[in-house]
Amino acid sequence: MPKTVSEVRLQERSARARLTAKHHPYWRSISEGRHLGYYRGRRGGSWIARCRPPDGGEYVTKSLGTADDLVDADGAEILNWRHALDQALAWFEQVEKPGFMEAAELTVETAVEEYAAMRDARDSARAGRPLRSDGRSRLTRYVVVDEQLARVKLLDLTESDLRAWQGRLKGLKVLTRQRLANDLKAALNHCYQNYRRALPSDFPITVKVGLKSEECYWEHGESVARENQILEDSQVREIIRTAAEQDEDGDFALLVILLAATGARFSQLKRMTVADVQLEHSRILIPTSFKGKGRSPALIKVCIGPDVAQVLRRAVVGRKKGEILLQRWRYRQVSPTRWEKVARAPWKTASEMTRSWNRVVDSIGLTGTIPYALRHTSIVRGIRANLPIRLVAALHDTSVVMIERHYSRWITEGLEELAARAVVPLLAA
Repeated sequence: MPKTVSEVRLQERSARARLTAKHHPYWRSISEGRHLGYYRGRRGGSWIARCRPPDGGEYVTKSLGTADDLVDADGAEILNWRHALDQALAWFEQVEKPGFMEAAELTVETAVEEYAAMRDARDSARAGRPLRSDGRSRLTRYVVVDEQLARVKLLDLTESDLRAWQGRLKGLKVLTRQRLANDLKAALNHCYQNYRRALPSDFPITVKVGLKSEECYWEHGESVARENQILEDSQVREIIRTAAEQDEDGDFALLVILLAATGARFSQLKRMTVADVQLEHSRILIPTSFKGKGRSPALIKVCIGPDVAQVLRRAVVGRKKGEILLQRWRYRQVSPTRWEKVARAPWKTASEMTRSWNRVVDSIGLTGTIPYALRHTSIVRGIRANLPIRLVAALHDTSVVMIERHYSRWITEGLEELAARAVVPLLAA
């Protein structure tokens, strides 16, 4: 016969004080298969709940918190009988959800691994070759190795756990910490989508609040568009001229020209096809970035000048429309000191242009300038030309919020003349 639970009165603090400390909890039956327990220790007690899953099997238990034996209850860390009962009833409902036993074993590390596997598969499909996503590298380095967070079960995850993890990210820039928090938030939300029937309904709120950052990197002097990365038009022309002189094949020079002419990201330009060059309309079509959700349209129309059109005309002549526009030679080492050309293939990663880029900027006295400076410069050029901020954002596949956040200084400077026209005399002559 099944063992019955010996009912003990646990509602009052005075009644619990008369109980003897022992290794096993005192249980109070709530309903069939559900119990709220009280563990009496030498220095106060704690609450615990247990429940039998719908499919039978052994009881599963959950620690609820410290009892209000010595300190008045606050409903969060210190619980009275009513607080403990409410938390137990909420947990009993979770246990009865389909898939609870599977979700009960999920940890933060599990969520990170599932998310990283999804990112790897997605990036590999886009690139057409096996890849390890940058998100996996960051999450492995700063989350998986952090045992205080990685081993926490998702059913027990609290806002305090996530805030404490952020506090342990010492020595990192504010922007880096925010990027890590966004990666972890994406991983936890991805896991919630897969197990939402078993995880608490307020799990997304816990993640959002726990990973919210009160720091603003632009208030710490960590602007994305640093002043020394905004180039003058003459400097951009010098970069292009030097790239053309040093590049015997013209592949790197063409990439630099398009980066400067469009302000697009490398990841966008490398996906352009020959058909995206519309010389009859003096424009090119740039694929949108994979960043963000629900971005449209799929292609961005960017106008180009006659000089850029002339270069592109030579680059597309005799080529098929479906062919990738930007390509470069692949080399094979045939001896310790000699390499030979093998075949032309599309650019893969931005790192392939690092050596050539550094050689160009070093030779013209712009050491330290990064390729992304061409994007910053293009955005600022549009702002200074008094183009609507919405148009600048659309042409560069970003949002007005990001433009205003990172380029606010140049917005003010670009509109200074217009603002001056609104000034009227206020004092009598």
